Amino acid sequence: MIYVLILVALIAFIVIATALFRLHAFLVLLAAALIGGIAYGLAPVKVVELIGQGFGNILSGIGLVIVFGTIIGVMLEKSGAALSMAAIVIRLVGRRFPALTMTVIGYIVSIPVFCDSAFVILNGLKNAVAARTGVSITTMSVALATGLFATHTFVPPTPGPIAAAGNVGLGSNLGLLIGLGGVVAAITALAGLVWARLFAGHADESAATLGENAIDPSANDAFEQFEAEYGALPGGVAAFTPILLPIALICIGSIAAFPTAPLGDGVLATAATFIGQPVIALAAGVVAALPLLPTGNRRDALSARVHDGIVAAAPILVITGAGGAFGAVLKATPLADWLGNTLAAQGLGIFMPFVVAAALKTAQGSSTVALVTTSALVAPMLSDLGLGSDLGRTLTVLAIGAGAMTVSHANDSFFWVVSQFSRIPVGLAYRAQTMATLVQGIVGIVTVWILSLLLL
Repeated sequence: MIYVLILVALIAFIVIATALFRLHAFLVLLAAALIGGIAYGLAPVKVVELIGQGFGNILSGIGLVIVFGTIIGVMLEKSGAALSMAAIVIRLVGRRFPALTMTVIGYIVSIPVFCDSAFVILNGLKNAVAARTGVSITTMSVALATGLFATHTFVPPTPGPIAAAGNVGLGSNLGLLIGLGGVVAAITALAGLVWARLFAGHADESAATLGENAIDPSANDAFEQFEAEYGALPGGVAAFTPILLPIALICIGSIAAFPTAPLGDGVLATAATFIGQPVIALAAGVVAALPLLPTGNRRDALSARVHDGIVAAAPILVITGAGGAFGAVLKATPLADWLGNTLAAQGLGIFMPFVVAAALKTAQGSSTVALVTTSALVAPMLSDLGLGSDLGRTLTVLAIGAGAMTVSHANDSFFWVVSQFSRIPVGLAYRAQTMATLVQGIVGIVTVWILSLLLL
């Protein structure tokens, strides 16, 4: 029982320190690792050694992937490629289903671009489509936000799922996570869309009240204002390739690693395994994004984009490393065996990581912190929970992802981005956006549970 009390105290410490005292998660996780290791009876010198090893081990496996993925996101954002992808989706889906269009756009764009930034980029487009179709801004905003949120928490190369995959030992085998994550993300995005449509008749806002974020609905081309800011938008192939190429390469590598060896064991299999390594695949995505650089001094533009990507990736890297340190310390304690056996006997299984992630997300606001912290926490006990296989680890990451979206409210920057850019009153934002993320989280974990029954 003392093991549980120490664990509860550590989680409470993390929540209170990050949510109430606003301390950085990097410092909090390192402190939790040190305090927890000593509390569980490990020698202080051994705890420090484990912290260093855990920090380095997780970043050696996943650090470059996070950096490359973030650089791709910055290049797509700065070039206007995200807007090009949105335009293509609108042409394909059409404007007969504007809320669905926003959901699909969000689902695609948030794979490489953080959901906060993506919503800001697409806000004007969303307003323009809402004005032209007469659909409530609330519905359109929640449809876009939940589409963004779905892939943000489930699908690599978004840094949160990548970091969680690294913590549970999936860092070099992301193909399965991309495939199943895409399915779960699609279902949760549709759940968010259904909730968003409940506000279709809401009439407390109009395009005329949207201030600087509005686009004249009478304009011949809704993208004229964007093009004035970004210049000519990239073509569809140039816009989509930096996303689709890494995903395709990772999937090829996963196919080569199948136990049945479908590509044999010769040169072809070796090449497929090499290009399917996440680091190589994401590096190829960066190369594929080079045509998006502005004409002129491309070298300086590339340096600026890489710099911005590294700056954006730095907080994620240090939090991920601290999460790895926390997990390494917990793995060396008696907690893993005891807690794993206890939870397995109670039949919680896949629901346990969801509950922990949901508690962390709701308390401190950051989905990425919830993903990293929970994955580090549960990694040592996966075998005892019957989730030690690659498939089990994949479903664990997806369960954590479902928890990491439950729920977005006042302590989450995304909540304020959605509500303030959309001019949605806070009370309405709680009913629309916060409840939508609750629906998404519940649908997400139920979907993962069903998958676990079918696949495990």
